[in-house]
Amino acid sequence: MHASRTRVQRRPVHGVFLLDKPIGLSSNDALQKVKWLLRAEKAGHTGTLDPLATGVLPLCFGAATKFSQLQLDAPKTYEALVHLGATTTTGDAEGEVLQTWEVDGEALTPETLDAVAARFTGPISQVPPMYSALKRDGKALYEYARAGITLEREPRAVTILHLTLSRVQEEQDFVALKMTVRCSKGTYVRTLAEDIGQALGYGAHLRSLRRIETGGIDLSRCISLQTLEATPDAERLHTVLPVDTLLAAHTRVTLDGDNAGRFLSGLRRRGEWADADAVAVYGEEPPALLGVAHIRARELIPDRLLSPVEIQQILEGTPRPQASGILETS
Repeated sequence: MHASRTRVQRRPVHGVFLLDKPIGLSSNDALQKVKWLLRAEKAGHTGTLDPLATGVLPLCFGAATKFSQLQLDAPKTYEALVHLGATTTTGDAEGEVLQTWEVDGEALTPETLDAVAARFTGPISQVPPMYSALKRDGKALYEYARAGITLEREPRAVTILHLTLSRVQEEQDFVALKMTVRCSKGTYVRTLAEDIGQALGYGAHLRSLRRIETGGIDLSRCISLQTLEATPDAERLHTVLPVDTLLAAHTRVTLDGDNAGRFLSGLRRRGEWADADAVAVYGEEPPALLGVAHIRARELIPDRLLSPVEIQQILEGTPRPQASGILETS
């Protein structure tokens, strides 16, 4: 006889869980673990972190999934350890070594590293790595790579907003650089490390990678998987932040009851508002997030709306303070 499996009773969860993703898990595996621990019905993550990478991974639940694209599109900041003097098949420490070089550590002066960092700061072009999730004819590039097939890839434009390089003094058998980079959506930090190594005259690959910030959310606000697992089930929902955690940079507009109802029906509202691209819209009574919009010529134009059911479920949940940083407009 097989032991009966306990069926998890799912529940509506609306909000954002800020995970410090551990090494060894894919973003989706981490999402599924947190979703199971919270017993949540609907969930999605906000941008892939490789299994080798750790750090900030906002996970969206319920109504928050409607705004996950904001984090997908946001600039991100990473700290990485770059192994100089060796290339690998994957561009990171998980791959097989392809070629090695003797590295002259004395030549890696701060001035040399600053000059190379300046070359890669600003708009640059990257060729996506074969070991990536980009699709070609319905298959991920890494599937071709694992089969020993290399395909031509078109260079992609990305922007490196900030980049610093420094020599790491370690008791190891390789020369390492610490790299801190803030970059636009779509940047491959592995490729950046390889290109920097080439610019220095050596091969290179990523030894480790940690995302320390994304879209204004940093590691200080994140919770580890171990901490969530150790939290009693009855208290786990308290680790979920409000939906508007994702909207901290939005201008805030509050509507009275009649206008709130019409806005939720998808109708534009008129008021004395200045033009704005990103607006978080709230109802006045009861106080609740209704959705996001933009303002043009004093018209509040809906973009993404919560459903009445989602709003009711949020209001019936445990009251939580609203995310700080949202600007109130008159």
